[in-house]
Amino acid sequence: MKRYMKYVKPYILYFILGPIMIVCEVAGDVVMPRLMANIINVGTVNGDIGYILLTGLKMVGVACLMAMSGILGSYFGTKGSVYFARDLRRDVFGKIQQFSFSNIDHFSTGSLVTRLTNDVTQVQNLVNMMLRMMFRAPFMLIGALIMAITMNAQLAMILVVVIPILGLVIGRVIFMGFPRFENMQKKIDGLNSNIREALTNVRVIKSFVREDYEEKRFATSNRELKEAGLHAFHLVIFMMPIMAVATNITTLAVVWFGGNQILNSTMQVGELTAFTTYIVQILISLMMLAMMLLQCTRAIASGRRISEVLDTSVDLNDDAATDKEHVVESGNIRFEHVGFRYYKESEEKVLDDINVEIRSGETVGIIGSTGCGKTTLVQMIPRLYDVDEGAVYVDGVNVKDYSLYHLREGVGMVLQKNILFSGTIEENLLWGNHEATREEIEEAAAAAQAADFIGAATDGYETDLGQGGVNVSGGQKQRLCIARAMLKKPKILILDDSTSAVDTATEAKIREAFATTLKDTTKLIIAQRITSVCDADKILVMDEGRIVGEGTHEELLKTCETYQEIYNSQMDRGVSAS
Repeated sequence: MKRYMKYVKPYILYFILGPIMIVCEVAGDVVMPRLMANIINVGTVNGDIGYILLTGLKMVGVACLMAMSGILGSYFGTKGSVYFARDLRRDVFGKIQQFSFSNIDHFSTGSLVTRLTNDVTQVQNLVNMMLRMMFRAPFMLIGALIMAITMNAQLAMILVVVIPILGLVIGRVIFMGFPRFENMQKKIDGLNSNIREALTNVRVIKSFVREDYEEKRFATSNRELKEAGLHAFHLVIFMMPIMAVATNITTLAVVWFGGNQILNSTMQVGELTAFTTYIVQILISLMMLAMMLLQCTRAIASGRRISEVLDTSVDLNDDAATDKEHVVESGNIRFEHVGFRYYKESEEKVLDDINVEIRSGETVGIIGSTGCGKTTLVQMIPRLYDVDEGAVYVDGVNVKDYSLYHLREGVGMVLQKNILFSGTIEENLLWGNHEATREEIEEAAAAAQAADFIGAATDGYETDLGQGGVNVSGGQKQRLCIARAMLKKPKILILDDSTSAVDTATEAKIREAFATTLKDTTKLIIAQRITSVCDADKILVMDEGRIVGEGTHEELLKTCETYQEIYNSQMDRGVSAS
């Protein structure tokens, strides 16, 4: 509860006024049967029309006050719970944004989506229900119980039998509900993950004609959620008839014993009518409490899942940074005995004893077989991952001593998987520099060889790319991502196989632009083609997590066997292709 109080305090007025309005409405509910009993016992029996009218007007007044109180109670309760959920969702999303890659790997993407949406909604529903029912049910129960005992203590003894039995049933249902609702939320995770994969990779699915397979996968996830949902909601289905039977039996007992008291002149007809209403109110309040506790069970399961996110220790942060104000100025990079494993318990290293120094403004090519650690190596520079051994220095400062903001502000990246966002071309390019002018945007696009196809588009820079850039080709997407990174004017630019979908002539023009537009920027180019890096100031050759060669193209052809093998294989393919 301490965790959630921070989301209550800013809206404490709603959390106070809502219950007060609900209590006022309940007070009217409790008074109404008594007024009706007076009409029957006094007005009707004595034929006093004036008394009937006066009491009727009182009932109308109470009903109006109840209506106003009910509307205001619902308004304040809804508003408080909506603001509560908004702030909670904001904090959960903010925490996820702080996650390192390994933190995100711990949760599936579908699970995080469920926690941000469905789980927060369950907690919101509980808060809304608590603001309305948590005060309505107990106050109605206590008020109706007091009125019933005051009116006829002997007849009220029926409740001594009914309430404990219902209490045991409700307690048992709550005990059984928690694991079932928790399992249901996990099945929602699975369904969301399945949907996300299918929608994100719909082109791959269609290319391999795997629609039937995906439909079967979805049907399985959907069926599992249905079964988990039914398993959980069977409790609600089971509880409702029990409460209905209890209400009917209790009402029948009250009418039976109350009718005998009327025949014996120890109870009036109006009192029996009011007493029956109070009994129904007591049982309804018990039913509301049961439903609230069931919702509480589901919300607790969701709350635990939300807490798992909020309590996750982010294993990559700048809390221990000693020079947070330092910014990247020149782009010098140094790796000292760097070692890294994706799985800390694994013996196999992805990077092993990496030692290399890269001077400011140099263009460095990185080449090697698939899976040799090229991408992992460059991800150590902006701290997308942290080294397990050794250290990485930028401008002579350990990257762990920078603030993450200043470090990553100084590094531009074009990732292996080119990502664009929903919106226009201009909006996507402005990710590089949100204050850039149109002239700067056009210069970056021209340098990345993207200006021509942007100009040919119907709306130019205002062309809507759609989700993930679905309406541009792979090569166009790569050039837009390069332009976005160049617009940032970083001190260090990392290109991870970012021209693989671009023809060699266009690639050569992009490299020329790097040499002029970003001549003072340190450039690291990961490539599969030797032609992409042969003009670099220095080439790093990697194999099985180690640097096995370092030098210029000419030097490596003479000294590095791995580089020679790559070169010969590519030249052979080039000859045969011709």
